[in-house]
Amino acid sequence: MKRTLEENMVSARRISRRALIVGAVQLGLVGALAARMRHLQVDQAEKYRLLAEDNRIKEDLLAPARGLIFDRDGRPVAINTPNYRVLIKLEDVQDVEIVINDIQKLIYLKPNDLAKAREQFERLRLRRETFVPVPIAENLTWDEFSKVAVNAPVLPGVLTEVGLARVYPQKENLAHVVGYVGPVSDFDLSKIENPDPLLLIPRFQIGKAQVEAKMESVLRGSAGRVEQEVNAAGRIIRELDRIEGDSGKDITISIDSRLQNYCLARMEGHSASAVVLDVTNGDVLAVASAPTFDPNLFVRGISSRNYNALRDNKFGPLRAKAVQGTYPPGSTFKMIVALAALEAGVIDPGERIRCTGSLTVSNNEFNCWKSRGHGRMDLLQSIMQSCDVYYYTVCQRVGIDRITEMAKRFGLGYQHDLPLSAVRSGLMPTRQWKRDVRDEPWLIGDTVNASIGQGFVLSSPLQLAIMAARLGTGRSVTPRLIRRIEGIEQPSGAGDPIDVSPRNLRLIQETMYGVMNVPGGTAYRRRLLPRELAIAGKTGTSQVRRITAAERASGVIKNEDLPWERRDHALFVNYAPYDDPKVAVAVVVEHGGSGGATAAPIARDITGFALTGKIPKVEYYPPEIRSEIEEEQIAIKDMLHSYDDVSPAGSDRA
Repeated sequence: MKRTLEENMVSARRISRRALIVGAVQLGLVGALAARMRHLQVDQAEKYRLLAEDNRIKEDLLAPARGLIFDRDGRPVAINTPNYRVLIKLEDVQDVEIVINDIQKLIYLKPNDLAKAREQFERLRLRRETFVPVPIAENLTWDEFSKVAVNAPVLPGVLTEVGLARVYPQKENLAHVVGYVGPVSDFDLSKIENPDPLLLIPRFQIGKAQVEAKMESVLRGSAGRVEQEVNAAGRIIRELDRIEGDSGKDITISIDSRLQNYCLARMEGHSASAVVLDVTNGDVLAVASAPTFDPNLFVRGISSRNYNALRDNKFGPLRAKAVQGTYPPGSTFKMIVALAALEAGVIDPGERIRCTGSLTVSNNEFNCWKSRGHGRMDLLQSIMQSCDVYYYTVCQRVGIDRITEMAKRFGLGYQHDLPLSAVRSGLMPTRQWKRDVRDEPWLIGDTVNASIGQGFVLSSPLQLAIMAARLGTGRSVTPRLIRRIEGIEQPSGAGDPIDVSPRNLRLIQETMYGVMNVPGGTAYRRRLLPRELAIAGKTGTSQVRRITAAERASGVIKNEDLPWERRDHALFVNYAPYDDPKVAVAVVVEHGGSGGATAAPIARDITGFALTGKIPKVEYYPPEIRSEIEEEQIAIKDMLHSYDDVSPAGSDRA
């Protein structure tokens, strides 16, 4: 059908409008593209010239500053200080040995550091990463560092750098508490399923032992980030952006550095350990193992000679004996047996049991430490004079399962949750335990041995201190080592009342008071005179060898005549003051002989220091031993350090 003129004009107008719209859109797109091209080619020309075809962005992590650690009074025990380092970049060196020789003309380079550096040089050559700097000297003094820095322009490939290093200003004092840090190893990484990328930073340091290791996630902090422009070979061209990470959190531990120092000084010359608890809140005031070591040696890289000397020392300076060592508790266990018997109603406190020096059970003779016997003993006398036969008799009425149940109520046979390495649970045996572990039936002789803290029974000094704290307070005192994290108080360890008869508990407390303060008690000569310092305690001596019948017949060899490693362990536990307990103490002297002669004097002095904040006055002691005490205190004073002059000044968080 033929279209009219009017229809043709309408159609033409429509086509013209569409053409204009399409043209406008095309013009707009061309304009936008032109503007964008101008922005990229003119305004951003410099940026994109540098980020050209062979260049790319590389993102690296920045290690955060590690959190600081302080004692309960704010004395620093782990800080960060500047680490002055010298590095060599292989790509700028023709002969690295010539450069090393030139550096050695300026400063001393440790052979161990040189050996590690040469190994890294070879790895970088194989990977064609010669642009990566390799540390050749660390922890330099400012004078050493400045000598190299001044001469760096004429030392090809030599760089100087300031980082952070961990330092323990109290050195040996808290080695077994704070621990130390060290570079991340392949073994460390193998134990972690999804390791923090920070751990992959070369030579990044993490906690290796004790609080440093157990509180690693708190102390480490979070990584920062730096963006760098690098070329195809990986060489850095410039830094584009930097975001600093978050420093680790500061920790305040419950330890009193001065008391800890006194414990170590008082145990000088012994292989020993001591634990002091604040019974009001569970704070661990001291947890000392002697001898000790300087953790700074491990941070900086300990030599084989020094490590072997520590490892081979028969006194075990690397062992945290206070929590890691387990020992037969000896007669310090008798309060638990007595309390179990009282609670079971199988003894009366006034019942007298005759001790002739031995008791035959199932055709086996069990001897008392006093070969002539103690005569008739009631409960008070049995603990005061530590009669073994009394407990050989009582334990058969109670049974091992009830004894073990009571022991666990008072903190024995339990792995307490402290941020320390290798905290041991000890052993409180039962009939079922022996069947499961040894596939043997429980014998009555096993119960008899356990009644005096021998046989299968094992406990740590930490557990013994907890036992003493619970006996003194009647509460389930729980140890607390971390007092504050970033200023926030951590839960108290004061504990709830223990489910035992207050009357029975009071009887046990009176027996412990008698040990120290009533004539005839095994530690009577070791008492402190002021009522406000009165100690309630118990001696213990645990055998490490079996004394044969033939030896008893011919005469038991005295401890001092035996090789050191065959002598008995000496133990003492106590709380004080008796009327209003504030601290509990446990001391174990490995192969120290008699608990009353060796461990009790140490525990007494530590208790006096813990209560008064200083060395106990000579007049606090019985007159007959004051001259001996004066001589001891002169020697101890030379080994004490207040640590009040150790300040965090000079430490760094950034």
